[in-house]
Amino acid sequence: MRTANIITLTAILIIVFACQSKPTQKTESLNGKWESVGSGSILEIKDSTSYQFYDITSISCVPIRKGSFKELQKSLTLENDTLNLLIGVITYKFTQSKTLPQLCVETKTEKNKNPIYNFEVFAETVKEHYAFFELNKINWNQLYKKQKGKLTEKSTDVELYHVIEETLKLLNDNHAFLEATDEVNNELEKQSNQDKNTSEKLPEYGDFQVAGIVAKHHLQEDLTRDYKLKFPLIQWGKMNDSTGYIQVKTMWLFANLDVPKKRIDEIGYANAFAETFHQMYVGDYITEEVKEVSKIMDMVMKDLSEMKSIIIDVRFNGGGQDAVSFEILSRFIPKGKLQIATQKLRYGNRFTPLLPLYIDGNTNAFTKPVYVLTSKQTGSAAEAFSIATMSMENVKRIGSATSGAMSTALEKKLPNGWSFAISNEVYMDNNGKCYENIGVPVNYELNYPN
Repeated sequence: MRTANIITLTAILIIVFACQSKPTQKTESLNGKWESVGSGSILEIKDSTSYQFYDITSISCVPIRKGSFKELQKSLTLENDTLNLLIGVITYKFTQSKTLPQLCVETKTEKNKNPIYNFEVFAETVKEHYAFFELNKINWNQLYKKQKGKLTEKSTDVELYHVIEETLKLLNDNHAFLEATDEVNNELEKQSNQDKNTSEKLPEYGDFQVAGIVAKHHLQEDLTRDYKLKFPLIQWGKMNDSTGYIQVKTMWLFANLDVPKKRIDEIGYANAFAETFHQMYVGDYITEEVKEVSKIMDMVMKDLSEMKSIIIDVRFNGGGQDAVSFEILSRFIPKGKLQIATQKLRYGNRFTPLLPLYIDGNTNAFTKPVYVLTSKQTGSAAEAFSIATMSMENVKRIGSATSGAMSTALEKKLPNGWSFAISNEVYMDNNGKCYENIGVPVNYELNYPN
């Protein structure tokens, strides 16, 4: 998952090219240990019945998701000695390993709670996989020594949290996050409440609220219907007799999940939704997102197919799943495969070979003029949406450049159970240009204020 400010995927694995051959899916040949070259992940498949993922560094091995082999089976293919795992729009590749690292078979020890050890595991991951040291002019050795010096063996969890969080901020990472335990979060919230200014503040409005006000202003005829939340994630209709309008508020939250109402009341819908999908196999979750957004787009295109032009507004869209972005855009691409971007991942002092990304077009595609509205609040998967339009001849972008949070987040788990993510991917257009930090440009600049 890619989002600018919310949890993303629980397992991001390396992309490398393999020799081309006819894929096979003989399950007996898939059993064993498979290591991604460079992403610090291992996949173990046992007896064609179960699987286990591990996050590894040179000093750690942390078990993460495990489940039934059936969850993965439909997404796996074998090409010569390379195992392909399709998740969303990306195929992740692994090579076979004879054994698990010794660290993966050791039992848990008190070291897993040690603040210095957990910081070292975090630091090893950053050193190996952070993609933008050069772009952001980061001297990692210097930063690492400075931050580690703030900790001792007796540092508290809250102190460790602050040091890691500060390190992520100093990296200028657009997709970084840190998620601790409920106990740590509660203590952080207490500190935050003590630090708050008690003076009266103006009311705050979220992106969804602002987007709804804007859509209401634009739409002469609102055709939006059949949405499960109190507000639509996609709002559409007619601006006039010849111009259609589609506002896409997010690239996630569409999946029809059984989100517990109790958790919604306790932590809010988005957080409860994220908590629910993290209990699923990520491939199944993304499939559900695409299935539900596809149903909405069927209605949208039926209603607007006779328009002479369509405006797609993603100015308030902070991101979500690339697969959702691609499903929406497929309605505006003629049948066939269209290459819309390339990407590579960093490991050590190298990057993986370029991996092209494609969108499958649609038989009944809308090929008349399309205008995409973007702003500095257009982030992550909505930027993948924006960069894809650069390859579409019938699309122009209007507004301001996007936020520049292009990279897919590499999610990892620390020995103490905390989750964190760093930007590991360089996401580029078909000409190899990267828009990290600067954002995807527009054809017509409106100079929106930041």
